[in-house]
Amino acid sequence: MNFYIITLFPEMFDSYLNESILGRAIKEKKIKVNFINPRKFVTGKYKKVWPDGNISAQVDDRPYAGGPGMVMRAEPILKAVENVKASIMRRFLKSKILTVNFIPSAEKFNTEIAKNISKKYTDIIMICGRYEGIDARVDKILKTKKISIGDYVLTGGEIPAMILVDSISRQIEGVLGNFDSREEERVSSSEVYTRPEVLLYKDKKYKVPKVLLSGDHKKIEEYKNLTKSKK
Repeated sequence: MNFYIITLFPEMFDSYLNESILGRAIKEKKIKVNFINPRKFVTGKYKKVWPDGNISAQVDDRPYAGGPGMVMRAEPILKAVENVKASIMRRFLKSKILTVNFIPSAEKFNTEIAKNISKKYTDIIMICGRYEGIDARVDKILKTKKISIGDYVLTGGEIPAMILVDSISRQIEGVLGNFDSREEERVSSSEVYTRPEVLLYKDKKYKVPKVLLSGDHKKIEEYKNLTKSKK
């Protein structure tokens, strides 16, 4: 599975992707994560070369009809996606590409969507918006799949992109040590315990439920179903 993340801040992903399960999956080439900065595709009056040689590339502009903040322009994003798609097709003509745009009011992302994406697509492009959002024509032109991770607004699309990479990668065989250990594939309780059996905290004892110590598998499964996590 190949992920392509269009973002102004690729360094935000460094720690998250270099650690634990995802870091190992990248090293073992189970997944690949690529970053594309839309500033590289800024042209015309929005790109300036200063006397000292520094280059500035403006990816945003004021919204029509007024309003607070700035809006990410369509052109750099469209060119970035076009560039990614061209590179994908040069690599593998039978690639199945999905382009994702993060919108709070869109369909809520869940494990079932992650499973379907992992089965249907080979390459996923994710657009990380910033400022007051992205020019709406991007979505109309690219026919993106709109996804929300919840009914709230974030500073940018980088955190939602991390969530998709994590959740979708878990559905790819070989990423987890034991593919069947995925929480969604087994009865998972919202209440889990480990040693010691009796925890002493501030002169009060907190005990593990007796049913989990009973060895009675039927009763243990009933208990887990009773306290099953909401996925």
